[in-house]
Amino acid sequence: MITHHRCWVYGDNVNTDVIFPGRYTYTLTAPADLAAHALEDLDPAFAAGVQPGDMIVAGRNWGCGSSREQAVTALKHAGVRVIVAQSFSRIYFRNCINQGILPVECSQLHTLIQTGDIVGLDREAGHLIAGEHMFPIPQLPPTVQAILDAGGLLPMLQRRFREDES
Repeated sequence: MITHHRCWVYGDNVNTDVIFPGRYTYTLTAPADLAAHALEDLDPAFAAGVQPGDMIVAGRNWGCGSSREQAVTALKHAGVRVIVAQSFSRIYFRNCINQGILPVECSQLHTLIQTGDIVGLDREAGHLIAGEHMFPIPQLPPTVQAILDAGGLLPMLQRRFREDES
């Protein structure tokens, strides 16, 4: 099944302080507050314009910097479900999985599209579709896929705990 996602396109080396400003790290905790400040220093239009199911497409080293989870949770609560980047910071990549956001490494997509373009994602067939271009994406290990299907690591563990108690 192909899902379609409106894209927000960014460049290389977007760090966690740009994704979620560090000045809010210890003062904001409510999901709506986190979402309201997502990417505000890079793209002031993002928080007001993002819609559930939107996709971020970026260049190299997305999510570099500190390991703060707010840089992922702010995007999750804003409605982002997929982040496609040429490459990710390893900690950010794992934080995406833990929060139920699909991280996809694709070396060329960010050079072919602009913010507002629609990209198709066929997870079963393993590819992204942008206009006439099709890009293969790596299949995820079953354990990672299970975490994403559950909506993140915590929901998966909670579900398993409830199942074990029944």
